[in-house]
Amino acid sequence: MKKFRLMILAVLALVVALTTVLTVGCQPRAAEEKFTLRFNHVLAPTEPYHEGFLKWAQRVNERSRGRLTIEVSHSAALGREEDIIEQLRMGANIGQNTDSARLGMYVPGIAVMNAPYFVESIEEVQRLRQLPLVQQWIRELELKYGIKVLSFYWVQGERHMVTNKPIRHPRDLAGLRIRTPGAPIWQESIRAIGATPVALPFGEVYTAMQTRAIDGAELVYRNVEGMRLHEVASHLSETGHIRLINFSIVGRAWFDSLPEDLQKILVEENERAGLETSRGMEQQAAQLRDQFRQRGMTIVQDVDLAAFRQAAEAAYTALNLTTFRDQIWQQLGKTRP
Repeated sequence: MKKFRLMILAVLALVVALTTVLTVGCQPRAAEEKFTLRFNHVLAPTEPYHEGFLKWAQRVNERSRGRLTIEVSHSAALGREEDIIEQLRMGANIGQNTDSARLGMYVPGIAVMNAPYFVESIEEVQRLRQLPLVQQWIRELELKYGIKVLSFYWVQGERHMVTNKPIRHPRDLAGLRIRTPGAPIWQESIRAIGATPVALPFGEVYTAMQTRAIDGAELVYRNVEGMRLHEVASHLSETGHIRLINFSIVGRAWFDSLPEDLQKILVEENERAGLETSRGMEQQAAQLRDQFRQRGMTIVQDVDLAAFRQAAEAAYTALNLTTFRDQIWQQLGKTRP
């Protein structure tokens, strides 16, 4: 009888063990902790970038099976760009769309990626990622300043002059107050090609032009459409002085808290969405050019680009970026025009 009771107890113990294993197997694993990233950008919800960031968020959510959620905020809803960058550096689960001009406030050399006539195509931007000097800058941002670059494949396209007079030569900008962001590379670039830079938030451009507080702005075609600047400016002159490269950044501390598979998903899908959005905006430029003409805007295409390129050299000199530019071009296999 005692032997029989022991057998019964052994069977019961086995049943309990199997039940425990099955129950645990049906519960969420501890490794599947959920994470949230709040991502901020300054553009309107009608801009292609916003749609691109929403696609990025959707794909990350799908690939991670809901373990990583990205909440996208437009129109600087989470705050000023500079403030967001400081928050993410402190470890907050927050991200920002920014440019190399602002990142140059931390690592000066990287600002060259925002300099006039620096790259000629989206394909050149992709090649930058593999260059030793660019990789050095990205590591410095991460290790020294706590800024993790997910991707810089968000290329808004060429920036042009939006004014109430034609701009064909740098001398046509003399005395004109042109809106720019406040970073030094923006200011010096616009000053170099002949205008007086005026730092203003992106959302204030329309009113400032309407009231003549400024004489113009320098923006990509899609921004001109999104802000309806054809209502307050009669000319768009295709100076193409900057091909704007944007970065998606998060805090290194927050990024490092993610499991490796989520880190991989976050980066890969950001690169994918960035390239899709960039190429889409490039294709839209020709369509928008025709639309602006139909609305009465004059599109100036006979611009003396050689004169603008020559004038732009002053920006590189003023900010000590000539050596960095030449190193990058050498690594790209480019020669100075």
